[in-house]
Amino acid sequence: VQLQASGGGLVQAGGSLRLSCVASGRTFSMYHMGWFRQAPGKEREFVAAVNWSGGSPYYADSAKGRFTISRNNVENTVYLQMNSLKPEDTAVYYCAAGFGLEDIATVSRIDYWGQGTLVTVSS
Repeated sequence: VQLQASGGGLVQAGGSLRLSCVASGRTFSMYHMGWFRQAPGKEREFVAAVNWSGGSPYYADSAKGRFTISRNNVENTVYLQMNSLKPEDTAVYYCAAGFGLEDIATVSRIDYWGQGTLVTVSS
């Protein structure tokens, strides 16, 4: 599967952005989907994930209460709605696909990565 992320940009602290990731190739609904991010000089980290049907979303502590992951299997798209953004949310955001729900939050176990989209939050 090929993943194409978009929606990043420059936003002021407290603002919102919605990231999108469109999948092509093999059947999108076969995969659990996730979002990760990587800030400059830091390792890539898990942000949010959702299972193949759109259920059981779960989040990193840093994202809870502010971010919402969702997916549309008809449009082959997964979204990350980000509200109340903070400067520490600045990073390149990556979408990811995996077969194993227990693996979708682990960088080393992701099956497919999209290219990143840059989110910059100014203070």
